[in-house]
Amino acid sequence: MSLNVIDLIKGQLGPALVSQAASQFGESESGISKAISGLLPAVVGGLANNADKPEVLDAITGSASSGLLGNLLGGSSNNSLITNVLSTIFGDKIGGLVNAVASYAGISNSSSNSLLNMVTGASLGSLGKYAADNNLGASELSRLLKDQKGIVSSLLPAGLSLASLGLGNWSGANAHLETEKVKVTSYDQPKVEVNRGGNTHVNVDRNEDNGGGSIWKWLLPLLLLALAAWFLWKQCNKPAETTTGVTDSTAVVYDSTAVVAVDSTGTTLVATKESIMVTLPNGKTLNAYKGGIEDQIVAFLNSDEYKNADEAALKDRWFNFDNLNFEFGTTKLTPESQAQLDNLKLILVAYPDAKVKIGAYTDKKGDDAGNKALSQKRADAVKAALGSAQVTSAEGYGEEFATVPETASDKEREADRKTAIRFTK
Repeated sequence: MSLNVIDLIKGQLGPALVSQAASQFGESESGISKAISGLLPAVVGGLANNADKPEVLDAITGSASSGLLGNLLGGSSNNSLITNVLSTIFGDKIGGLVNAVASYAGISNSSSNSLLNMVTGASLGSLGKYAADNNLGASELSRLLKDQKGIVSSLLPAGLSLASLGLGNWSGANAHLETEKVKVTSYDQPKVEVNRGGNTHVNVDRNEDNGGGSIWKWLLPLLLLALAAWFLWKQCNKPAETTTGVTDSTAVVYDSTAVVAVDSTGTTLVATKESIMVTLPNGKTLNAYKGGIEDQIVAFLNSDEYKNADEAALKDRWFNFDNLNFEFGTTKLTPESQAQLDNLKLILVAYPDAKVKIGAYTDKKGDDAGNKALSQKRADAVKAALGSAQVTSAEGYGEEFATVPETASDKEREADRKTAIRFTK
């Protein structure tokens, strides 16, 4: 399988949106996160099991121009595109799915239903954009969705299964096999899931004979407790690290938060950044992080420092992107970078007189000329992605300003790999 669709969609469901949803629905952020963790595999599974239906494929391709991704919270409620798709993939099972997820996450049925619409909108929008960007036809899109069938049930968080969601008959002729598989996973094979930019599953098989079963009854809890204690110890003793700019990685990461614990249900708990709403002069608002690039540059553009500055004063005033990444060794932006690019586009529209220069940098590892060429291509890629006449230039500096030795670890050299912007007059 060339693409994990769930990882693609996760880029649209980050902590800023979770925080906004929690505030709007009157729920806890942890409850919203748990609900999304159950709804997302269910929605992707529903799309995968109906990958041949024209109404599903048409909804995905049509979502590319619908603006769904730009307003997931406000635009997904009572959206006919979403309503029709949900009816197609779940039919009369929608009520049971909403109730099961609400009970699992500890939120109201109304909030669960709204989140189902939001997750479906994010799924359609992300898939539609991917299909448009990669020129996928209906048959190719159908194959991509079908590729997801084998992983969907394994991505459900501990405490949920296809059977508990009322979706045990998805597999058609092999429904009874799928149901039996879910039963074994839910009751006979305790499962620990640790998610750090991906999905790692540790399944412990229990001996079915009577002699071995009694041993596992007390040994399994001890093993799980030992695993949890070791994991917490590793996290508590990890030195604090600050990442600036671009991280070269082929992994698609949900967000940049650090894993701090795994709760009793197997759900990964994370330490989230503080989400804020940034208000622009034209009344538009952005989902961002406190102290993030959006927060910094809006404050700067509103300040006397910017208004009174000349080109010489602006020359060394750079702002590093904190959620813009490239796949390793390439100029291809990762899907989660789009949210920050979209925010910057809105900022430029709100400040029409602002002019921007893009700068891209590499670490000292590798050939000097090659690094210079790669950084220039990456700067050009960001300029093209922004697509604004207010971006007047883009320059790749390679390793010219790198300070960390080439012999240092990859994590240490990470500080030199970044993409940044500055304002010009």
